[in-house]
Amino acid sequence: VQLQACGGGLVQAGGSLRLSCTPSGRTFSGYAVGWFRQAPGKERQFVAAIAWRDARPYYADPVQGRFAISRSAARNTVYLQMNSLKPEDTAVYYCADGVRDNDNYYVRRTASYDGWGQGTQVTVSS
Repeated sequence: VQLQACGGGLVQAGGSLRLSCTPSGRTFSGYAVGWFRQAPGKERQFVAAIAWRDARPYYADPVQGRFAISRSAARNTVYLQMNSLKPEDTAVYYCADGVRDNDNYYVRRTASYDGWGQGTQVTVSS
């Protein structure tokens, strides 16, 4: 496991969770660190990403305005603050790094990342 993701759990709709992602025995690599999620029976999809150098954020439309991605260089950690959670946010959340291109298209592609964590389960009850 290259990245450690934690902070998931069970929360009621409207609640909040904060996920954390830390690399195992190394620093983050590539242009950005991304969060993705995968619900049962569905493909893994982009949630958010943050450029490590200048903290430029990228968000998927379904989470824009509800989720906030941030990073701490001192702690070598990327966070995903999730507010106003909805049942459709239920999924396993993965963090990833290694994307080499800062183009908006590539930052949002699963295939652009080569370092992945084990995932953390987020369940939102209605």
